[in-house]
Amino acid sequence: MRRLGCACWAAAVSRGLAGTPARTRAGRSMAAAASLDIQCEELSDARWTELLPLIRQSEVVRLDDCGLTEGRCRDMSRALRANASLTELSLRANELGDPGVHLVLQALQTPTCRIRKLSLQNCALTEAGCGVLPGALCAVPTLRELHLNDNPLGDAGLRLLCEGLRAPQCHLERLQLEYCGLTAAGCGALAAVLRDKPDVKELVLSNNELGDAGMRELVRSLAAGPSALETLKLDSCGLGPEACSELSGLLSAKPSLRELDLGSNALGDAGVAALCPGLLSPGSRLRTLWLWECGLGAEGCRELCRVLGAKETLRELSLAGNEELGDAGCGLLCETLLGGGCQLETLWVKSCGLTAASCPAWASVLTRTQKLQELQLSGNRLGDTGVRELCEALGQPGATLRVLWLGDCEVTDSGCESLASLLRDTRSLRELDLSNNGLGDAGVLLLLGCLERPECPLEQLVLYDIYWTEAVEQQLQALEQRRPSLKIVY
Repeated sequence: MRRLGCACWAAAVSRGLAGTPARTRAGRSMAAAASLDIQCEELSDARWTELLPLIRQSEVVRLDDCGLTEGRCRDMSRALRANASLTELSLRANELGDPGVHLVLQALQTPTCRIRKLSLQNCALTEAGCGVLPGALCAVPTLRELHLNDNPLGDAGLRLLCEGLRAPQCHLERLQLEYCGLTAAGCGALAAVLRDKPDVKELVLSNNELGDAGMRELVRSLAAGPSALETLKLDSCGLGPEACSELSGLLSAKPSLRELDLGSNALGDAGVAALCPGLLSPGSRLRTLWLWECGLGAEGCRELCRVLGAKETLRELSLAGNEELGDAGCGLLCETLLGGGCQLETLWVKSCGLTAASCPAWASVLTRTQKLQELQLSGNRLGDTGVRELCEALGQPGATLRVLWLGDCEVTDSGCESLASLLRDTRSLRELDLSNNGLGDAGVLLLLGCLERPECPLEQLVLYDIYWTEAVEQQLQALEQRRPSLKIVY
């Protein structure tokens, strides 16, 4: 038997707004600092009436996936106009439509509005409704972060948005446009913004068919422009190996760039090799690189390892979903991790075609380096034999890994003996994921017995898609009561 965690939850609403509020040291009322945060709740008329006074007074208002429509936006518009304290508004996953979004944006265009972050993700805003965006961006100079993901804006909608972005009154720093139906045809308008505006720090364009041509236009503008870009996300944008030469130039030109996401693009070994000169350049200070599902094999991994061994700034790397990496690529990674120059703290090699034969190399890494803090090995056929080697290494006194993912690794009840031994011996491990493995009652009970020990440092155990009997369910629930500091997700 298993229990499914609810995907939606309703956060507690900060109240304390009635009566005479206490005063903060800065002289503002505590009411103005309150936050209203509700998710996945269908709001009745009575509940909505109860919330309107809070919308008028809260600094942060989040009403995500609450069934809001244009009609509710009329009420909310009046409440927002009266709120001079608002700094963040999130209305994600509500069917506001163009009229509803228009009402919300109109409400924010008051002289007293000081909003800094606005999320209208998945609100059914279309190209036809984007005409209101230029005026809103001009009228709200405090706005620094805008999320428009999952709205079918299209290239025409993007051009309208860019009219507002180019305005001298607009100082937007973070823009998210994932899943907005954009193509290379719309990139010219955005490129013009990036060429001139110094404010942009984060740009998310993932899951749009920009292609190499659109990306080239954007990246050249970013490289030549004045912005101190920190984050660029281009996963699933239809990029190929040719794109990497342009991106390499951007890495050299922008020492401010800290995170680059290129996942789910057909870069291949040739593309990754073309990216490496930029990563190795003195100007690159990249910290996080996502190359998941990029068609990377052992040869491309060899080039990437040269970067890992030389760039101490690189701390997070995802190579998940590169099935051709295999044990050979893993061996190269482990050699690099053991070198003195590599400073990686987080490594994802989920679903990379690894087998138990790779585990001795991982065991060496886990016992001999103290830098790596998180290792994602899910979706690899490690089996009980491979997991046993990992557990023996992690049980050593010098092991420092804090997060280990072993979901869907073909672990059975026999493997739980090694895992139980690890839970008894470890001093560092805080999170363990064993989801979608062939564990039964016997294996789960072995783990629970070790978790009973107060000295066990584990804080989270993930057991999605593991099945057990009612008797084990009762023991698990009793353990949760006895050890409230331990979170078991199942």
